[in-house]
Amino acid sequence: QVQLVESGGGLVQAGGSLRLSCAASGSGLRINAMGWYRQGPGKQRELVAIITSAGTINYADSVKGRFTISRDNAKNTVYLHMNSLKPEDTAVYSCYCNAGVNRVQFWGQGTQVTVSS
Repeated sequence: QVQLVESGGGLVQAGGSLRLSCAASGSGLRINAMGWYRQGPGKQRELVAIITSAGTINYADSVKGRFTISRDNAKNTVYLHMNSLKPEDTAVYSCYCNAGVNRVQFWGQGTQVTVSS
């Protein structure tokens, strides 16, 4: 079992910045990909950004150029730097990882990001 503990988030004005952090702990499973999903009001959950253990990164088109994902493999921690935030970025952001040879998926509890106009 892997526990994901998120921090960051909160309320920010449009154009502002926030940083999310997520630390994985628990079993001795090797952490593979780590990333962030979000679910806005009345919307389906969507991928925001994901980074593999090798450093391969994918972003949602809507955040490219504004958000940066990074990872500290030694600490099993992933970060999401969010710049030029827009009201449409308002959502619950959930940390994600998959671990082990079977790529079992784990989720954080979610953190609210609210961007005011």
